[in-house]
Amino acid sequence: MTNNEILVSGAGIAGPALAYWLRKGGFTVTVVERAPEPRPGGQTVDLRGAGRTVVERMGLMDRARAESVDQRGLANVDASGRVTVRVPADTFGGEGIVSEIEILRGDLARLLYEATVPGTEYLFDDTVTELAQDSDGVTVSFEKAAPRRFGLVIGADGPHSVVRALAFGPEARFVRPLGLYNAWFTATDELELDGWYLMHNAPGGLVASARPGRLPGEIKAGLSFRSAPIAYDRRDVDAQREIVARRFAHVGWETPRLLRAMRTAPDFFLDSMDQVLLDSWSRGRVALLGDAGYCASPLTGLGTSLALVGAYVLAGEIAAAGGDHRVAFRRYDEVMRPYVDRAQQLPPGGAAGFAPSGRLGIRLRDLSMRQMTRWPMKSLFAAQFAKAGDIALPSYER
Repeated sequence: MTNNEILVSGAGIAGPALAYWLRKGGFTVTVVERAPEPRPGGQTVDLRGAGRTVVERMGLMDRARAESVDQRGLANVDASGRVTVRVPADTFGGEGIVSEIEILRGDLARLLYEATVPGTEYLFDDTVTELAQDSDGVTVSFEKAAPRRFGLVIGADGPHSVVRALAFGPEARFVRPLGLYNAWFTATDELELDGWYLMHNAPGGLVASARPGRLPGEIKAGLSFRSAPIAYDRRDVDAQREIVARRFAHVGWETPRLLRAMRTAPDFFLDSMDQVLLDSWSRGRVALLGDAGYCASPLTGLGTSLALVGAYVLAGEIAAAGGDHRVAFRRYDEVMRPYVDRAQQLPPGGAAGFAPSGRLGIRLRDLSMRQMTRWPMKSLFAAQFAKAGDIALPSYER
C-alpha cells in the first residue's frame, strides 16, 4: 500500500469525476458505493460555468449535450393552471434559473462512470463503516468487503456523508438546515408542459412542480414544502410519502395528479434542503469533496459545478504534490475556498423566495421574476448565477 492507492466513497457525480482525474495522474482508485449499481434517473442538474469547462476538458461535452433535457424555461402557474410569469432558458445568457445545459443526474453520473471503466475498481452495494488512520495510511473497514489499506480516503458521499461522520464528527455540527424539504419522483407525461418547467406556489410555503424528462412519456415531478426540522426514518419510504401527501392534500393545480403518481413512483426521494459548512475539508489523510464538504443546496443551482470543479482541483493538487496529502489538501482549500464561499450565497430571499408563505409573497415573487426578464443584467439573480464561472481553473499537467 502506498499513497498511490486512494479510496473514494460515493459513485454519484463527484466520486467518478475525481476517479477520472486521479487515474489521469497515475493513481490507483477504488470507489465504494452503497447502491447496487450506478443510480439511474433523478432530477435535472445544471452544467454551468466552470463545471461545464471541466466536462469539456474530460472530452464529454458532446455526449452531455446529446443527453441533455430540452426545456424552454421556467413558468409559474396559478391554481387554475394560468401562467403568471415565464422566464425563458436563454435569460441571463443561458446561465439563469434553467441553464443552457440541463441533464438528468443519473445520466451525468453514468457518463462519468463510463469514463472511468475499465481502470477503476468499483465496490457496489457496500459502504465504509470505520476509518483508522496512522502515519502511513488508513485502514478502512467495510460493511461487506474485508478491511483494506489506502493511502488516502476521499468522502464524496453527499450531504449525509458517512466518511464525514467517521472522520469529522456528527452531522449536526456541519449541516445547516434551510427550512425546506423536497420530494422528487418520476411520473407519466399526463400534463401539458410544452417543454416548460411548470411551478405552482401555494400558501404555506408549498411548491408543486413538473418539468420535462429526457425519455418520451415521462416528467420529473417535485413537491417541496417549508418546515422546521422533522424526524422520519430514511428507510421507510411509505411513511415519507404520507408526510408529503398530508402537506399537499388541499393544493390546487395538477397537485392531486402528482400525488397519485407519487404513490407508485419507484424513484421517490425525500430529503431536507441543507448547506454543509466546514472550516476545513480534511482530517489527516481523509478529505471531503462536493456535497459532503460544501453542499450549497439546490437553491443555488451550483452543486454540480462545485462537485466537478472540486474533483478537478483535488485530483490536480494531489498529483502536483506527488501524493503528499498535507500539501495537496492545503492547496485544495486555498483554490476552492473563495469559489465555495461565493457559490454558497443563497439567491435573494433564500427558502422564502422559492416558497413564499402567503399569497402576497407569491404575488411579489412573481412581480420580481417579471422584472428579471425585462432587465436581466440588472437582476440580483444574474449576479448570483454568474458566480458559476467565478474561478480560473488551474491547468494541471497530466
